[in-house]
Amino acid sequence: MNTRVWLGAGALLLGGWITARVIRTAQYTLRDKVALISGGSRGLGLVLARHICDQGGNVALLARDPEELARAQADLTARGGKILTVECDLLDRDQIQVAVRKVIDHFDRIDILINNAGIIEVGPLDHMSREDYERAMRLHFWAPYELVSQIVPEMRLWGGGRIVNISSIGGKVALPHFAPYSASKFALTGFSDAIRAELARDNIQVTTVAPGLMRTGSHVNAKFKGNHDAEFAWFSAGAGAPLISMDADRAARKIVAACRRGQPSLTLTFGARGAIAGNALFPNLTGYAMKIVNRFLPDVADESGAQSRAGSELPRLTPEWMTRLADRATKKNNESVSR
Repeated sequence: MNTRVWLGAGALLLGGWITARVIRTAQYTLRDKVALISGGSRGLGLVLARHICDQGGNVALLARDPEELARAQADLTARGGKILTVECDLLDRDQIQVAVRKVIDHFDRIDILINNAGIIEVGPLDHMSREDYERAMRLHFWAPYELVSQIVPEMRLWGGGRIVNISSIGGKVALPHFAPYSASKFALTGFSDAIRAELARDNIQVTTVAPGLMRTGSHVNAKFKGNHDAEFAWFSAGAGAPLISMDADRAARKIVAACRRGQPSLTLTFGARGAIAGNALFPNLTGYAMKIVNRFLPDVADESGAQSRAGSELPRLTPEWMTRLADRATKKNNESVSR
């Protein structure tokens, strides 16, 4: 009898939780909402913009490359909604402030801020410089901080809004050969989680997203140090592996749904959830596992390893069948380097 009571209570709680999620999602629609997406001209940012446009929303894209922005605008125009592209170097605080003002002047408001812009630099610790850490911090932490600082006061005037901060599994579990990336993503995760409770009283819901590997096609734009060819080979193989990486469209659907619900946290891929849970429950075991993983990664190179090179510049050592899905995503999501 006790077992039946507990099962019944569990079923009621589960049913109530699912119902609440459905109601929260239905209550906040994207129709006519204005979403500002940093790094929105390609990769995950562009895929998120497509989903928002498909649901009747309007998007403003911030990115540095005018050609990428033009291609993104052409891609999104056919999906309906109003599209604004703003050329902006997110490493420059003044440019961020001007860009935010342009978006507000154009749309009169910003309902959703998605801090998505990012750069991945892969390589051994010995080849990473202070400048690498500073650049990662400026893009992954200070740029979101500046955007939040500029937009939150406006959201308060409009009665609320949504903020989505795209962090990473690397912002919850430190990964070898990703030191600047992990350090800066940890900063973004902490900032995002810290502001959530305080902004909730203003009806501003903050969602921290921690994706694992995603097939966005960004491997060709990632930067590599050390043994460049070998680093690109293992990274591109992982970025295209179907069992450990997630399709960008599926990831974007989940992120948009979490945004609509005002969900506090979202972790994508089973591998990321397992790594985060393992690190929380068994930090020493995780630490030992990372030491073992590092033994299989490329070793330190000579002085040439200090140079940073994009994946698009490097030869393909990985068999084509291992990167086919990631390469398809490169073409689909405006990541191709043809300029």
